[in-house]
Amino acid sequence: MKPLKENGSDKPKKNEKDRKKLQKLVAKNMEETLKRIEEAEPGTESSEDSPFVSGSEDTGDEALSDDDGSISDSGSEQSKLSQDEQDVIQSSEGDSDDGDNDGDLVSEGEDDDNYHAEDSHGESDDSREVVEESDSSEDEVAPRNTVGDVPLEWYKDEGHIGYDLAGKKIKKKERQSKLDSFLANVDDSRSWRKIYDQYNDEEVELTKDETKLIGRLLKGKAPHPDFDPYAPYVDWFAWDGAKHPLSNAPEPKRRFIPSKWESKTVLRLVRAIRKGLIKFDEKPKEKPRFFDLWDDSTSAERQGLAYIPAPKAKLPGHDESYNPSAEYIPTQEEINAYQLLFEEDRPKFIPKQFANMRSVPAYDKSVQELFDRHLDLYLCPRVHKKRINIDPESLKPKLPSRRDLKPYPSTCYLEYKGHKGPVITISVESTGQWLASGSKDGTVRIWEIETGRCVQIWDLGEPVEQVSWNPKPEVPMLAVAVGHDVFILNTKCGSDEQQKTIEEILHVEPQKVEDDSDSTANVVTWGQDEKHGGIRLKHFKSVTKVEWHRNGDYLSTLMPSGESRSVLIHQLSKKQTQRIPFKTKGIPVATSFHPTRSIFFTATKKDVRVYDLIKQKRIKKLDAGVREISSIAIHPGGDNAIVGSRDGKLCWFDMDLSSKPYKVLRAHKKDLTAVAYHRTYPLFASCSDDNTAYVFHGMVYSDLNENPLIVPLQILRGHSTGDGRGVMDCKFHPRQPWLFTAGSDSLIKLYCH
Repeated sequence: MKPLKENGSDKPKKNEKDRKKLQKLVAKNMEETLKRIEEAEPGTESSEDSPFVSGSEDTGDEALSDDDGSISDSGSEQSKLSQDEQDVIQSSEGDSDDGDNDGDLVSEGEDDDNYHAEDSHGESDDSREVVEESDSSEDEVAPRNTVGDVPLEWYKDEGHIGYDLAGKKIKKKERQSKLDSFLANVDDSRSWRKIYDQYNDEEVELTKDETKLIGRLLKGKAPHPDFDPYAPYVDWFAWDGAKHPLSNAPEPKRRFIPSKWESKTVLRLVRAIRKGLIKFDEKPKEKPRFFDLWDDSTSAERQGLAYIPAPKAKLPGHDESYNPSAEYIPTQEEINAYQLLFEEDRPKFIPKQFANMRSVPAYDKSVQELFDRHLDLYLCPRVHKKRINIDPESLKPKLPSRRDLKPYPSTCYLEYKGHKGPVITISVESTGQWLASGSKDGTVRIWEIETGRCVQIWDLGEPVEQVSWNPKPEVPMLAVAVGHDVFILNTKCGSDEQQKTIEEILHVEPQKVEDDSDSTANVVTWGQDEKHGGIRLKHFKSVTKVEWHRNGDYLSTLMPSGESRSVLIHQLSKKQTQRIPFKTKGIPVATSFHPTRSIFFTATKKDVRVYDLIKQKRIKKLDAGVREISSIAIHPGGDNAIVGSRDGKLCWFDMDLSSKPYKVLRAHKKDLTAVAYHRTYPLFASCSDDNTAYVFHGMVYSDLNENPLIVPLQILRGHSTGDGRGVMDCKFHPRQPWLFTAGSDSLIKLYCH
């Protein structure tokens, strides 16, 4: 090695050369380090690898630097770099003063040789066997712990963390203290790449590719280095040499004819122009941009914001004068008494007397009062309100007192016990002496009303749907609907002469078979009932309703599933049956005769149809507007009707007024089962499955200009629930203000006033 020449006279120049030489060595060391990192084997790494080394596609700066910008290498790299730097510094100190360039070059060359020798010696440690990594899932090691998704917190008090594939317990490893763990991490250069797997109780060391992957994810790049998010677009279709277009179809016809939709749009615009809806000459009126904010004119005149003048401020009085009278000036005792009051009760201004205006000081609260005034004007909106002085009590309907509307049923007076099943239907005889009831137990009973004694019992074998007395008192017969049959029974409640008349009426001769297809013999069969002593009418469907005509000779039956033959009318004297000459739309649920005229009512689930039997045409259709109609009752006057529904509504119809309900009463919470009018008293009632019966006052006036008066009177309770049902039927006494109710608890109750 050639010794360096000393040059003591040119000391600053020598130092500058040494500094440049040191920078070259640092740069060269950095390049060699990066090169060695890239060529390192993938399975293992040297200790000088940084935690987040970017991939090979990154430009030059792949080694991490410290905060001060220096290279943070570990191991032999730092030792070699520091040794070179020391050699350079020592050589620069021991050099002669003469600055021979050749000597410097020789020195640099020798240092470089030494550096490369040490570098090659350092690289010998990294010469390992290259092992290819595989991405196959077969290379992955199955987890030792087989507890699945069970939280490891469940094992915190146990000596194991789970079970392996053989079913043996995986014992917990002995944990190091934090101090021992810290010292171990300081001594281990790979500690930054180790992760503790709590599930398998072991430490996992990240590979080089995994650290690179994490580094790329932290920098917001794609995980795979070969992925290019900005790859150029590749046109997959080869256009070179294309002689024909993509579609060689002929041009469609629509391209050569005028558009139909454009012509319609033009026609619509032409019509709008002719009607004057579209105008071209008139310019829109420009609204004034400015207006007088403090103008006292109305908003219509001013064409601006609706202006409402602010309330005037209170004018000062005598006590606020600079020279008030002596009676307005308080004494010192009064001023001291003001301090004992609450702040809101103290006077806001205390008058004082001054000789002249020049002596009056500035008011200390002027700014605060002015600010409060502006704040009130800004936050408090001002609106013109047109108030109408109406007494709320005058809006309530004037109803009479319930005391003035007596008598009406209010108290349970008598109970009729004897049925073993729910009582479905009841009927009161026209004289008011007898009561008939039908039950699900298949029996029909006759009761004496005043004593509650059961007079007669018929066991018909099937649940009774309805019972109905003949309206004529001299013919005490009872019609009973049971299954497909209707029985007309002799109750034997009349005199001997009446019994003879009833026996003659209930005698039926054998019918002759007719081949006529339109005959009603296929629908109803008249026969003698020897067992119960009466007439038996066999129908082709189940009968649910039976209603008598007012003269007692006609009887209507209802079969909801009978379609066009669902409503039939029977003549008792001639033993004949006929269909009503009308088409019934919908499923009928109830029927009724008019009390004075030849009019017939048929109620379907949605509406009520009114027919004239003589003219054989429909007169009116009453739209109830409810979910489903359940029952109907006609007022004794014939001009009003009430309809009960399945949604708890009671509709009152004034047929002379409208086809819509006059009043809709929402009294019950459950389905209405029956409604009824009283024959002589202005009363009507309704019963429901909620175990209640409501009694109303319903006065109908002879003056057609006056609407009916409806007043709720009483809620009758007492029945209990049976099979989910409540009160099944209700009927009024024909002469007394009494109400009979039949419940699903097998009881019949009489309510009196």
